[in-house]
Amino acid sequence: MVTRAVLAALRRQPRVLLRLAFWSLPEALPAVLSGYAIARAVDGGFLAGRPATGLGWLGLLAAAVPIGAYGTRQVYRCLADLVEPFRDDLVRHVVAGTMRRCATAFRPADSGAVSRLTHQVEIVRDTFAGLIMTVRGFVFAVAGALVGLLSLAPVVALLVLPPVLVGLAVFVAALPVMSARQRGYMLADEHLADTAAQAVRGLRDIAACGAEDQVAASVGARVDAQARAERAVAGMAAVRSLSLAVGGWLPLVLVLVAAPWLSRRGVSAGAILGALAYVLHGLQPALHTLVRGLGGGGLRLAVTLDRLLRTGDSAPDLAAGPAPADPRLVVRAVTFRYGPHAEPVIADLDLEVGPGDHLAIVGPSGIGKSTLAALLAGALRPQTGEVRLGGVPVARLDPATASRYRVLIPQEAYIFTGTLRDNLTYLRPSVGSTDLDAAVDAVGLRPLVRRLGGYGAQLDPQALAAGERQLIALTRAYLSTAPLALLDEATCHLDPVAEARAERAFADRPGALVVIAHRITSALRTDRILVLDGTGAQLGTHDELLTRSALYRDLVGAWWPGSDSQPDSSAMRTASNRFRAPVL
Repeated sequence: MVTRAVLAALRRQPRVLLRLAFWSLPEALPAVLSGYAIARAVDGGFLAGRPATGLGWLGLLAAAVPIGAYGTRQVYRCLADLVEPFRDDLVRHVVAGTMRRCATAFRPADSGAVSRLTHQVEIVRDTFAGLIMTVRGFVFAVAGALVGLLSLAPVVALLVLPPVLVGLAVFVAALPVMSARQRGYMLADEHLADTAAQAVRGLRDIAACGAEDQVAASVGARVDAQARAERAVAGMAAVRSLSLAVGGWLPLVLVLVAAPWLSRRGVSAGAILGALAYVLHGLQPALHTLVRGLGGGGLRLAVTLDRLLRTGDSAPDLAAGPAPADPRLVVRAVTFRYGPHAEPVIADLDLEVGPGDHLAIVGPSGIGKSTLAALLAGALRPQTGEVRLGGVPVARLDPATASRYRVLIPQEAYIFTGTLRDNLTYLRPSVGSTDLDAAVDAVGLRPLVRRLGGYGAQLDPQALAAGERQLIALTRAYLSTAPLALLDEATCHLDPVAEARAERAFADRPGALVVIAHRITSALRTDRILVLDGTGAQLGTHDELLTRSALYRDLVGAWWPGSDSQPDSSAMRTASNRFRAPVL
C-alpha cells in the first residue's frame, strides 16, 4: 500500500521528476570531477614538476562547486513542487476518510485522533522529501563515482563495487525487520498516550474509587512496552553500522591494501589518490546518507504513511452490495448498567423489530431511551443478553458492515464544512440526482436547498439553525440503503409539521423504523410503542398501553391538557399537530 501510494504520487508529476533529474546533474558535477581532477593534478602537475597545471586542475574543481550549489538550489525548488501536492492529497484523503467513518458510525470525530493524524501527515511530508533527496543523491553520487573510477582505472572499480553492493544488500535485507520494529514503537507510543490521557481525564473518578494502584499499573505497563519497543528500534543501529562498515569503509581498506599491487599494474599514484577521493567523498557519504535516511526517515515514512492510509480509508458505498438476507433486529434478555454496582438502565429486555415495523420508544427524560438506541445500533454493549442485527451479534460487526444494516440519526446532527451535496451523500457517494432530489423532497429539505443556492453551496455548520442541521442529517440517513433506521430524538428541533413529514418519509422508506419519541405524536404515527419506566418495559399499541400502562397514560395526559379522560387514538391523531408536546 505504501509503495503504491509513493509511486502513484511520483507518477503524477513526470515533468517535475525530469526537472529534478536534470538539475541533479550539475549538482553532482563536483563529486564527479573530484577524483579525476585530483589524479590529473597529481600525475600531470605536481609529480611532473608542473605546479601550474596541478593548480589549474584544482581550480577547475573549485569552479565546479558554485555550479553544484546552483544545481542544489534548483533541486530544492523542484522538491517543493513534488512534495506539496503529495501532502495536500494525503490531507484530503485522511480528513475525508476520518469524517466519512464518523458519519458512518454517527459519532463526532475525536479531536485527539484528528490532531495525531494531522501531525503524522507533517511527518510524512518531511520524511517523503528527505527520502527523495536521499535516494536521488545516492543514485547520482554512486553513478558519478563509478564513472570517475572507470575513467581513472577500471580495476579499482572492481575492488570498490563488490563491498558496496554487499553492504547495501545487508541493509536492504534488514529493512522489513526495521520496519516492523518501527511500527511496534509507533503503536506502543500511541497506546501509552491514549492510556495516559484516559487516566488524566478520569483522575477525579480514579481517586474517588480508590483505583490509583490499578491505573498506575496499567500506565506503567504501557510505559514498559514503549521502552521495550524503543530499545528494539535502537538495536537495529548495529545492522546499519555493519552496512556502513562493509559498504563504506571496506572499499577504502581494499584500495589502500592493494595500492602496491595496483602500482605494479601501472596505476599511477594520482589515480590511486583519485580513487580514494571517490570512495571518501562520493561512495562513502552517499551510502552513509542512504542508510541513515532509509533506516530513520524512510522507516518512519513507511510506518506512518501506512498508518494514515489505513486510518483514512474511505468507508465503502453503503448502496453497494445486496441487502441483508435477514434484516431483523432481535433483542434477547438484554441488561445494561453504567458501572458494575449501578442500577440497570435496561433490564432483561426482549424485543424484535422486523421488516416494515414502525416502533416508537417513549418514557420520561433520562429513563434510558438513548441508551437503548445505542444498544440497538451496537454503539454500546450489554452486560448480559444479546442484540442481533441481520442474524449476527452487533458486537461482532465492524462499523462499515453494521452500517449496511442500520442507520442511526442522533439528536445532535453532525454537519461538516463542505458542500451540501458532500454532506448529503456521505453514506451513498454514488447516488444519482433523481434519488437525491426524491430524498430532499420526501424529508422536507427543499426550502433549505433553495435558500442555500443548490447542492454545491458551501456549508458553515455554525451558521445553520439546529433544525436545519437535523434536516440535512435526516436526508443523509434517508439516502442510506440500510434496512433499519433509528431516530434518536432526531427531530427534536423541528416544528410538529416538519417532524411529522420527516417521520412519514422514514415510515414509507423500505425497511423498519425505530423512533425515540421527543413528542407523544411520534408514538401515534407508529404501529407499536415501547414504554420504558426505569424498572421494565411494556410493548403494545396505543390503545393497549392506555389500558395497561399508568406511565403511558400520564405521558398522554401531559400532552393532552385540560382533560380528565384520555383521548382515543383517532382524536389524538387529529390533534397531533395542534399542540406542542413536552419532552419525553
